[in-house]
Amino acid sequence: MLSPHGAPARILNLVINGNITVVLDARIFAEYSAVLKREKFSFPQVAINEIIVFIQREGVFISPLPLTCAVPDPGDLPFIEVSCHAKVPIVTGNIRHFKGSGVIAMTPVQFLSGPGDLYR
Repeated sequence: MLSPHGAPARILNLVINGNITVVLDARIFAEYSAVLKREKFSFPQVAINEIIVFIQREGVFISPLPLTCAVPDPGDLPFIEVSCHAKVPIVTGNIRHFKGSGVIAMTPVQFLSGPGDLYR
């Protein structure tokens, strides 16, 4: 939502158009909701509500098994657990946070261009 022409916006459009599905759990949903509402982004409340409702309605919510692994940011553990459980990649701008975690993490540009240099 920061840039309507960047790779993350293209991925969001793929989600909205039903080409890809967001897989998440309640912790990730809460984080998405909180991040979208941060004042520093100044996203219109209507847009925030539409995205939150869409993800809640169309996303696949799972209850992954807890894992223990060393990660730079413990807040990333829900993403690792969901990725491992659902066997889906993590698409993020911070792939270095997931190096050595055993999951596939890729940047939005990598995701859009297909398999390549991925961190495991």
